[in-house]
Amino acid sequence: MVNDGAAPTNKMNNTIETGRARVQQQQKVDVSQIIEQQKLTSFLVTLVVGSWVITFFDGFDMNVIAFAAPYLAPQFHLDKLMMGKVFSIGLAGTMVGGFLFGYLGDKIGRRPAIILATAAFSILTMAIAFAGSYEQLLALRFLDGVAIGGMLPLSWALNIEFAPRRYRSTIVTTVMVGYSLGTALGGPIAIWLIPKFGWGSVFLAGGGLSLLSAIGLLFMLPESIRFLASKGREPETIARILQRLAPGIALPANPHFVVADEEGSGKTFKVKLLFKDELRTITPLLWIAYIFSSMTAFFLATWTPLVFEALGFSRSTAALAATVNSAFGAIGGLTLMRFTDRFGAIAITVMPLLAVPLLLVTGFVDFGETGFLVASAFITLFLIGGHFGLHSIAGIFYPSTFRGNGAGWATSVAKIGSIAGPYIAGLILATSLPVRNIFAVLAICPAVFVVCILIIGIMHRRILKREDALAADGIALGSGAVASGSAVPAAASS
Repeated sequence: MVNDGAAPTNKMNNTIETGRARVQQQQKVDVSQIIEQQKLTSFLVTLVVGSWVITFFDGFDMNVIAFAAPYLAPQFHLDKLMMGKVFSIGLAGTMVGGFLFGYLGDKIGRRPAIILATAAFSILTMAIAFAGSYEQLLALRFLDGVAIGGMLPLSWALNIEFAPRRYRSTIVTTVMVGYSLGTALGGPIAIWLIPKFGWGSVFLAGGGLSLLSAIGLLFMLPESIRFLASKGREPETIARILQRLAPGIALPANPHFVVADEEGSGKTFKVKLLFKDELRTITPLLWIAYIFSSMTAFFLATWTPLVFEALGFSRSTAALAATVNSAFGAIGGLTLMRFTDRFGAIAITVMPLLAVPLLLVTGFVDFGETGFLVASAFITLFLIGGHFGLHSIAGIFYPSTFRGNGAGWATSVAKIGSIAGPYIAGLILATSLPVRNIFAVLAICPAVFVVCILIIGIMHRRILKREDALAADGIALGSGAVASGSAVPAAASS
């Protein structure tokens, strides 16, 4: 009886030993170390350019309705409150999209979720051209917003996960400049197309070109190797991407890919993870800052052409001014990005702080037409520059296992401000108050923004110092594992 029982026991022991041997044969490869040591290769440049293109069309498709509004309003008999609802319902869609696609991005991957969102907003933007009623316009704007709002945070997450820490803010800001320029070019393109082909032409053009970019993504967009490694998925795909990311890298025969600079958070996302440890303070402050920043950003994006017309400017001048302001916003973001990479989140507070007195003065002092145009451009530079800064840090505090959800929740909660901003502006514009006074009211928003990001910035500086100290000691950040078995690119020593 004893001998009969020994055979299964020995077999089980042999199976366990075989399993241990296989694990021991696997060599750890820290993908985060390879990413941090990379230079600006053609792979990274291609990723940024591709992300820039789809973000450009995201901005164009979302905001071109502001330039089509003067033509839409008489056809559908829309007053200012109804037009405000058209603007706001699209932003409500982006709120849903951030939650939905953030979940999908962390579930099925960044790549398929981004391609799906891009294809969806392309088709839905074209469909707006065929809206036959106010109700159809509202429905299509909402659905279009879902897809548009889903793509942006996933695009940031993907670029953050491929960028070395020293370039993260720069890369995310560069990608977001595409959104701003897409918004800016909506004016000139609308002025050129609509008189010749009708208001629907701008939606057909924007949606059609967006669909071409979605097809291009099928061939050039990589999956995040941080995401795959943190989920324990597709080692062959990770190895193939690493060969593109770091040409000449020597990978072991049986690699076990890890993300050593992030805390292992499990594979199932729960909302409470967004409030774990330091995130307990960072997440709510980030959300509040986003809400108030979005109020101003989307007021500027949606109402600027109509506000300028209400102040007596011609339709062409109003569209041109909105375009120039959007370009100034991009300049603000580009100016800020290297300071954010160098000094951390605290650098973002400078621009909204400068915007507060300028908004107050603009709201109560008559500069004349030229002075107002100049002041408006610099207001946009400071406010949108700060908003871009928020985009660049929205995902950096969350690990790869739930970065899509972290960025998606932040941008979706921010839509409270995005929706409220245009709607409240519509209410104010519908009253007998002077239109100019709305700028003074807006000063509340950057003031709240500054307080929130100042606190986050102080915490971020402490986090960066701690990470630098851990890295100097050779300790894998957050997980407690040493990445001694990592592969290192041959070029990393240079």
